[in-house]
Amino acid sequence: MVSDSTQAVVEHSITVNGATRALDGTDPSTTTLDWLRSQGLTGAKEGCAEGECGACSIMVARPTEGAGTQWTAINACLVPAAALDGQEVVTSEGLGRPDALHPVQHEMAVRGGSQCGYCTPGFICSMAAEYYREGRCSKPGAAPDPEQNGHEPAATANDPGNAPDHEHGPNGFDLHALSGNLCRCTGYRPIRDAAYALGEPAEDDPYAARLAAAPPAARATRIDGTTGTYARPGDLTEALALLAEHPDAVLVAGSTDWGVEVNIRGVRTPFAIGIDRLPELRTLDVGDDVVEIGAALSLSEVERALAGRIPLLDKMFPQFASRLIRNGATIGGNLGTGSPIGDTPPALLALEAVVVLASADGDREVPLADYFTGYRQTVKREGELIRAVRIPLPLSELTAFHKIAKRRFDDISSVAVGFALDVREGVVSKARIGLGGVAATPIRALATEAALEGRPWSAEVVREAAAVMRAEGTPLDDHRASAAYRTATLGTALLKLYAETATAQEVGA
Repeated sequence: MVSDSTQAVVEHSITVNGATRALDGTDPSTTTLDWLRSQGLTGAKEGCAEGECGACSIMVARPTEGAGTQWTAINACLVPAAALDGQEVVTSEGLGRPDALHPVQHEMAVRGGSQCGYCTPGFICSMAAEYYREGRCSKPGAAPDPEQNGHEPAATANDPGNAPDHEHGPNGFDLHALSGNLCRCTGYRPIRDAAYALGEPAEDDPYAARLAAAPPAARATRIDGTTGTYARPGDLTEALALLAEHPDAVLVAGSTDWGVEVNIRGVRTPFAIGIDRLPELRTLDVGDDVVEIGAALSLSEVERALAGRIPLLDKMFPQFASRLIRNGATIGGNLGTGSPIGDTPPALLALEAVVVLASADGDREVPLADYFTGYRQTVKREGELIRAVRIPLPLSELTAFHKIAKRRFDDISSVAVGFALDVREGVVSKARIGLGGVAATPIRALATEAALEGRPWSAEVVREAAAVMRAEGTPLDDHRASAAYRTATLGTALLKLYAETATAQEVGA
């Protein structure tokens, strides 16, 4: 073995499949996918270049809430390679060999889960991340039954607890793990069969053993290239200093939006600041009167940490793009773009969320209802970044999130509606309704809220309020939906909520 004193110094690098590979000389605009393929690791493919197909899926080592590691699947086509400096990555090549297949690869092969094979490496990595998920096999009945050939057993009245639902297998496998992976030729049943046939990792599985140790620490870095610079500061103070020095810098967290700009529109920036691992932006605190969510926590991390504490967000998470995207996307990024069709704003507006903006002068709070000022414009000042979002407590009891899109998962909304209502003794004491996709900004349905508050939660009142809601916003025609369709959707959303509530009350009675 060559001693450390004689080894060439590699300033920037990524550990891929257990081997260190230099990043030096890589342009900051280069995606992880392109960088991996330049290294000869061509398993990951480019299908859409915008995070919708999953052909580029890889696994990265990410921290758990404790001291260990969890393998997290992400879209390599979106994340700059520079953002993974010092990190640990596993590709489909690293999981197994032709003469020693990984269990996921084996099940996909023997159950016919691959045809042309283009999407298969991405499926393999997303499936492997779920395979290693802590607690996946911990529930009763988790071990797959070979006689079922990968199919879930039928539910029985005597054993309802062990019967999986239509999105979870008998081995605890969550099919949402594959919601960002598309297959055009095989069909999903054999892929599902392969997922449901997986048991627990073997005792000598190196990737399972890796979970007990801490992931690589996020290190401060700066990589200069021909198109610009990528810098990851060590803390928030340094990030704000960089932002003051480069006021036009792009702030990059999960890169699920910026990556599309780079790939599809060819946009480049002279200076990018990576904020995804800043400790000050990765906190989650649940207090007596407020829940504060750090802006750089991924949506998957927020979902796990909240564990159902905020039911409205729990209803929104599964409808936000795909698991692959949620593993990188952040609430701060979703709000920071100022997009009128982001999925978090309607829910957060209904929750009366407050945005915490940080600058060198300290924090300031802005109600989310006052945050958006125009199409992709906000009140955020030069030198500010989103540090956190605060949700006041207590929460409203009646909540719902309705998303209208062309696909159930992994799609952009045409219309999104967040509801949070308090109904006391049959009367609406409080109504908060957030809307997305019906105006230049996400908005509150203020007229509809006023039409509900102080009145009975009845079919008659709801019909009247639904007519008011049809006129909220200024919908337009685009390739996702017509203005007339959006208006009709607004008119039925409240009726749907009431029907769901009435059904639930009848069932409870």
